[in-house]
Amino acid sequence: MGTNSFLKVLPEMVTFLRVAELGSFSAAADLLGMTPSAASRQVKRLEKEIGVQLLQRTTRQLRLTEPGAEAFARCRELVLAAQGTMDIAQRFSKTPAGLVRISAPKAFARRVLHPHILDFLGRYPEVDVQLVVADRDVDPIREGVDLVVRLTTEPPEGLVARRLMPVEHILCAAPAYLARHGAIAHPLDLPAHSCLSLGEHERDNHWRFRQGDEEAEVVVRGRYVSNHSEVRLDGALAGLGVACLPAFIARPALDDGRVVRVLADWEFQGNYRGHAYILHPPDRFMAPKCRVLIEHLLGALSASSSGRERPRAAS
Repeated sequence: MGTNSFLKVLPEMVTFLRVAELGSFSAAADLLGMTPSAASRQVKRLEKEIGVQLLQRTTRQLRLTEPGAEAFARCRELVLAAQGTMDIAQRFSKTPAGLVRISAPKAFARRVLHPHILDFLGRYPEVDVQLVVADRDVDPIREGVDLVVRLTTEPPEGLVARRLMPVEHILCAAPAYLARHGAIAHPLDLPAHSCLSLGEHERDNHWRFRQGDEEAEVVVRGRYVSNHSEVRLDGALAGLGVACLPAFIARPALDDGRVVRVLADWEFQGNYRGHAYILHPPDRFMAPKCRVLIEHLLGALSASSSGRERPRAAS
């Protein structure tokens, strides 16, 4: 390929990248505003120009060939560089301005991020924020999101990860429920109680605990199962039983005594724990609008996490 020949296949490179990311000509075509047949033709033109097959096409799936995997990595670098070029004005501006798109899981977005974003908007009048609420792993590069908040024990490779705060799951129940059904002193007491679990996976009703060197696992059941943490909190408040909840969801009800913490001296080993991380693609020249939002959230959440008192436990 000649020195400038690549210029005529730049659109084809972007199309190939989106097809490879999404694993579908139809999905990529929807994203790019073209027909699936047009997307397919662009990828074929790129393969012809490069002289190698990039995708193995079957009736059920698309798979990158070995040269296709290398081309995918190069095209992704190209798109990142192009996105960075579009942000040059922002990077050299002294005043943060423009739109920041940030994605986060629903409960965390509503209960944790939202109040601090309101404060941020008051401090930075030239910056706008779009909060994208999604209970799935959002790809900031593919989906055009500047920042992503993810709750995990291991941040993904290929993205810069800044730790926002620990995320702990705890057990809570209404005082009236415990008064009717008795105190819970050990995890082995839980099978005799109604327990509100997630129900997303087969073993979500297998609750595991640790206290020092001692571990315990119990199988629980209850009359109400939901994969929405605020629904489980409502169930606990209604006296339906013991709910597993993110600590940030339970906090207001704990603080005013509507629920109390159960087995506070045991660590609940649920699937959804670790830390909340704010993620973004590697970028040596981050736009000021993104940098100030990251620093604002880091400062606000680290301060609020360190300043919390231990929740009251059930006696």
